[in-house]
Amino acid sequence: MEQNYKRQFRELEQETKDKISQSTKNKPKSIQHRQHISQGMTKYWQSVPNKPTTSSGGTPM
Repeated sequence: MEQNYKRQFRELEQETKDKISQSTKNKPKSIQHRQHISQGMTKYWQSVPNKPTTSSGGTPM
């Protein structure tokens, strides 16, 4: 069964990356919490594909 996530591809706009970065700054987390976040994100990103690219300039399939 395939899970539906909001994000379909790995790539994000720089503006979105900046907003995420600003929202998480100066919020302390314990070492254990950081490890759990890291493990969860690693598992999540393994299932999100890269955005398809085309070498001929056509539409991706």
